[in-house]
Amino acid sequence: MGFPQNRMRRLRRTEPLRALVRETTIEPGDLIYPLFICPGSGVRQPVGSMPGVFQLSIDEAVREAEQAASLGIGGLLLFGLPDTKDDQATGAWSDDGIVQQALRALKKTSAAGQLVLIADVCLCEYTSHGHCGIVVQTPEGFEIDNDPSLALLARTATSLAKAGADIVAPSDMMDGRIAAIRHALDAAGRTQTPILSYASKFASAFYGPFREAAESAPQFGDRRSYQMDGANFREAMLEIELDLDEGADMILMKPAMPYLDVVRAARDSIQVPIGAYQVSGEYSMLQAAFEKGWLERDRAILESLVSMRRAGADFIVTYFAEDAAKLL
Repeated sequence: MGFPQNRMRRLRRTEPLRALVRETTIEPGDLIYPLFICPGSGVRQPVGSMPGVFQLSIDEAVREAEQAASLGIGGLLLFGLPDTKDDQATGAWSDDGIVQQALRALKKTSAAGQLVLIADVCLCEYTSHGHCGIVVQTPEGFEIDNDPSLALLARTATSLAKAGADIVAPSDMMDGRIAAIRHALDAAGRTQTPILSYASKFASAFYGPFREAAESAPQFGDRRSYQMDGANFREAMLEIELDLDEGADMILMKPAMPYLDVVRAARDSIQVPIGAYQVSGEYSMLQAAFEKGWLERDRAILESLVSMRRAGADFIVTYFAEDAAKLL
């Protein structure tokens, strides 16, 4: 039947009607809150390019975790800023690394029973050159050496699991890293530790503010030889398939909004849980628009997150986690 029998506005007339027929919903438990952990005590250092985001010492991170738990947020994603850096990323896999210390401290809090603690597994924050793997010099110049990097990534994941990570999340984009990490975790008796793979992490301009927050900008070149070309959809689907074959339990798509087509296609083709990462550039663009008065803050935050859920994300990593949880 057509108009006037079929009037689509009938079910939009009031908020209770709209809520009743709403197809996509979001709850605080669907949100993961990233934290940047730094040395010291009482440190809450603002990140200039990310209003509302801070580098936090462990004691401040504990307070933030308790706040997140009280809001019903699903979990935390932890990144580390070490005291020192070297070409072997020692701070990433050291038992007294900054994230390992934070995990042990967080596990002692009441919030630990309410939050999933996810540890990012990468080397870029810990290497003196800022790349996500071992750097070697070839006749053509510097190159990221894939296979030797796997041992350090596996060692990092195992160290983080032993320190208390509920999930390890490799974000480096080295070939074969999921298999290497799964083997190392199992050999260490961590057979129950899930791997959340950044399965299709694109080489994106939207990571800029993160590199200030994590102090992880590459000291030469860029990351296009290991992060994905943003023009390649089929390759993204193959990356996902390979990571699942290697033992990934969940996948994370990064960035989110510029690549919602990839999230949708993955949701339609695989059955494992899928997350979307609303990255720093997405967050900072919205914050800039809010400061200018160009967008209605609360509506824009929730609309951006609902778009990711509608595309198929089961959970969302977002710097708006606390703000959104309060709105919800």
